[in-house]
Amino acid sequence: MKNLSKLSTLIALAAPLSAFAAETGDYVRFVSCPVYRDADSGKKSGCWLADERASGKRYDVSQSPYKPDWNRAVLVEGLVTADSTAPCGSTVLNPVRTSILSEPCQRHMLPAEGHPGRKFVLPARNLTPLSVPRKPPAGPFAARTFPVFFEFDRAFVVYQYSDFLLDNAAQWIIAAKPAKVVVTGYAATDPESVSGVTLAERPEVALERAEIVAESLRRLIPGLIIETRMKTGAKPADLPDADGLPGQSQRRAEISAEF
Repeated sequence: MKNLSKLSTLIALAAPLSAFAAETGDYVRFVSCPVYRDADSGKKSGCWLADERASGKRYDVSQSPYKPDWNRAVLVEGLVTADSTAPCGSTVLNPVRTSILSEPCQRHMLPAEGHPGRKFVLPARNLTPLSVPRKPPAGPFAARTFPVFFEFDRAFVVYQYSDFLLDNAAQWIIAAKPAKVVVTGYAATDPESVSGVTLAERPEVALERAEIVAESLRRLIPGLIIETRMKTGAKPADLPDADGLPGQSQRRAEISAEF
């Protein structure tokens, strides 16, 4: 992994990128060292880019809710969009996730080179301030499950994504008053090879996810009794808030409300 950045650069320079043109809707998944482009269209307009070594293709991964760390490799998972504006100078992935891995990378920053980046726009998944009155969820209520998603091998509640999903679940539970709440954490523990790197989540991260979600719910709903469980060997699931990304759907906790 220490030569990942150098290899990506050499392949990108040598390969005719048009030969690897990605089609709209293509799913890509690879490991890469992230690159930052210093665009400046105001707050948070800089670009995160990642090179896929196998194709020599550079992708714009800026719209991931998980921001890269240019000191570490990232697992990139995303869908190619039809966005032809290329504000960051590369093919856009959206939806996209960039999970930070442990492998070190050499920092690399590109100048703007005429690419404007994106002006900051408040994410669609954004919490309404608690001071703003909310319309209670409407009944009748029945058993329901709410997923919360995570980065690869982490149990961190991600700002403006995981916390949004948690808040929606909490507001529904407050209104529905279920007899029992169970939080089950899942982990993708089956090894997979991605860009020549073997990836497998730790079994214990499943329980860590369940416990962090349970604790978050207890803070939002004081006195709530919650049972936690864990499952390893998670498989992809069809869950809308995973945005059609199979790997993201595996890395989750599920809040199950029972009556």
